[in-house]
Amino acid sequence: MFFEEVKQFITQPNDFRTVLILIFSLVFAYWLSRFLAQGIIFVTQKVAVRSDSETREHRVILYRQVETYLSVAVAVVRVVVVAVVAYTTWRVLAPVGSASWGGAGAAAIGASAVFIVVAGATVGLLLRDITSGASMIIEKWFTIGDFIKVEPFLDMQGVVERMTLRSTKLRSLSGEVIWIHNQQIQAVHVTPRGVRTIAVDIFVKDIEAGKGAIQQVVNAMPTGATMLARPLKMTAPEQWGEGVWRITVVGEMTPGREWLMEQYFVSAIKKIDDDAKKADKLLVLEPFARYADPIADKRFKRAVRVAQSK
Repeated sequence: MFFEEVKQFITQPNDFRTVLILIFSLVFAYWLSRFLAQGIIFVTQKVAVRSDSETREHRVILYRQVETYLSVAVAVVRVVVVAVVAYTTWRVLAPVGSASWGGAGAAAIGASAVFIVVAGATVGLLLRDITSGASMIIEKWFTIGDFIKVEPFLDMQGVVERMTLRSTKLRSLSGEVIWIHNQQIQAVHVTPRGVRTIAVDIFVKDIEAGKGAIQQVVNAMPTGATMLARPLKMTAPEQWGEGVWRITVVGEMTPGREWLMEQYFVSAIKKIDDDAKKADKLLVLEPFARYADPIADKRFKRAVRVAQSK
């Protein structure tokens, strides 16, 4: 008797059965999309590990682009699976030409009226986010792992942790998590390789004494993921006039930590010279810091050469 009632419930058309099947289908679609998304997230984590351990810059950029596309794919897969299952269930429950199609059509008209009312305040915003996100991804504005500064909110900056068609997730140096709608991003400042390169030029009158004093400060500089990206490098001395030598120290640091070179390092060099006896003074001129990104140097060298040729 029980099985006969179950069979009749499934085979006989009724609204309650339709609602139950639709709810079951949506729940199934949700868990299926979540399962597929977890698979993509697992692959993304593997790519992230490869990216962090890679030393070749072009390979790092490639891995980060793949990681970005996989991050976007997570959201796309979830939406597509739920939409396909819901649409398929609806067509099965109310196929075209069936007796229930007329009711379904009337319901669709009513739903369309509600949609028109709320679309401007909800779907319109969502579509603008998706359009902006798709444009940024296609044009490769930035990838996961890049350090960016967002306009018009210049105090909104950090490392890109996640990017979808709708939003972008940043993490600042202080550990704060920042979510921003893609349509709010008017422009971005992208720091190449996630570090700023700064050089300090030091002018000394004694090469060996100068190198020894500089090395003493270099050894005391803090290194780490959020400080100096790698130990400072000292270039070969260059002669600048009679009895004057220039020694350049180059360092790479996280954006926001420029003070390590511009202030801390320069002050330490000056303090060593101030503490020395008058006869042992090293500095001929005061040290100064400057940006020294190699790619920027090449681009500006080309721009200056073009300007001089005119």
